[in-house]
Amino acid sequence: MSLSLLFLGTSASRPTVERNVTSIALVREGETLLFDCGEGTQRQMMRYHTSFNLGDIFFTHLHADHFLGVIGLLRTMSLQDRTEPIRLWAPRGSGRLLKQAVGLGSGAERLGFAVGIEELDAGQPVKRRGYAILPFPALHHATPAFGYALVEEDRLGRFNPDLAREMGIPEGPLWGQIHKGRAVTLDDGRVVEPSMLVGPPRPGRRVVITGDTRPCPATVEAARLADVLVHEATFSDEDAARAADTGHSTAREAAEVAERAGARRLILTHLSARYSRDASDLEREAKAVFPNVTVAKDGMEVDVPYLEGRD
Repeated sequence: MSLSLLFLGTSASRPTVERNVTSIALVREGETLLFDCGEGTQRQMMRYHTSFNLGDIFFTHLHADHFLGVIGLLRTMSLQDRTEPIRLWAPRGSGRLLKQAVGLGSGAERLGFAVGIEELDAGQPVKRRGYAILPFPALHHATPAFGYALVEEDRLGRFNPDLAREMGIPEGPLWGQIHKGRAVTLDDGRVVEPSMLVGPPRPGRRVVITGDTRPCPATVEAARLADVLVHEATFSDEDAARAADTGHSTAREAAEVAERAGARRLILTHLSARYSRDASDLEREAKAVFPNVTVAKDGMEVDVPYLEGRD
């Protein structure tokens, strides 16, 4: 089952020639979820061939560089004759501002589709078939701010077809019942327990996106053994004091979070404009703490495979 991240914007606060402001598309088996929607996101979606047929946008917080793009995106969707509803999710207390954005997006005409605005509390899961989106509290001054973790459900263990044949179990519905954890009785009276043919459940994948935040225990816990942690890295070591003053993280601090969490991969995004062309300092500082680091670029796509042995 495919799972990938597409970085539509990787710049902090303002766009640059090389980078647009924040937005990430997460695509799971053809379903697209958008995380943040900075100014110009719709153009980035066109540029990088991201589906407009998405049903959910999750906002980490409502600072301008994370949500202004939704105004134009909703308007474009309406001009494209969209009729399917869309849901906007954000931390509790954000609904009023989102309603204003929706009003601006409709302009003088009504949108041709319903827009649902849902305020979330930390720890309140958004459950979907096979996975859930879990919001967790970020630390970004006094601003209501979340990170989000996509957490897949455990998958069925591996079924052993060769052993099933050796045991004389006919291929077909009985195999399916056993694989789903049901004991079956064969025509000769033998009872076959699932444990005889099915291995242990296999964990799903976990992808964590922080939004804007200082390093915090909530992120460490959400990213525990994550397949991918996407963490902001607005500044380098030389601006550590400024990072603390503005509620952001340095690349080294993001790497320390990944190391404490035991994450498997770290992707840095939300970079200050001074690193727009050359982010090598950020990469170097992060890799001194956590080796498996990538600095995101606009248009970069990252596949998230099952960990070897869990596929």
